[in-house]
Amino acid sequence: MDHGTSSPLGMFAPMPEEGEEITARAGEPLPDGTVIANQDAVIAALRTVHDPEIPVNIYDLGLIYDLGIHTDGSARVDMSLTAPACPVAGEIPYWVANAVAEVEGIGEVVVNLIWDPPWTMDRMSEDAKLALGID
Repeated sequence: MDHGTSSPLGMFAPMPEEGEEITARAGEPLPDGTVIANQDAVIAALRTVHDPEIPVNIYDLGLIYDLGIHTDGSARVDMSLTAPACPVAGEIPYWVANAVAEVEGIGEVVVNLIWDPPWTMDRMSEDAKLALGID
């Protein structure tokens, strides 16, 4: 999956300031009668997205703060990053929106990049900590 080409911000997206929210959107409304995806399918899609500097997916890093799947198949993701200075901070929300929108049974997707509360290593899964050698 080529996440970088699908962002409307392009290759030189501005770095967000701390506290600045970024909203990314992808997908289209689903036709009536479509079977809505379950949370496990969306989490599997989130696990396909990686920060290029960290060999662990964003879900296991604890960057996903909230995931809502609505009865019309639309989805909302609130996420953060390990640091506002992440070189791809302006891109990752679009990667997430596109990954979630590719899930069968998901329509429109809105991803909000938020900074409060700040991310800490305590949010990481045990698998992520093990992969990064953190006790």
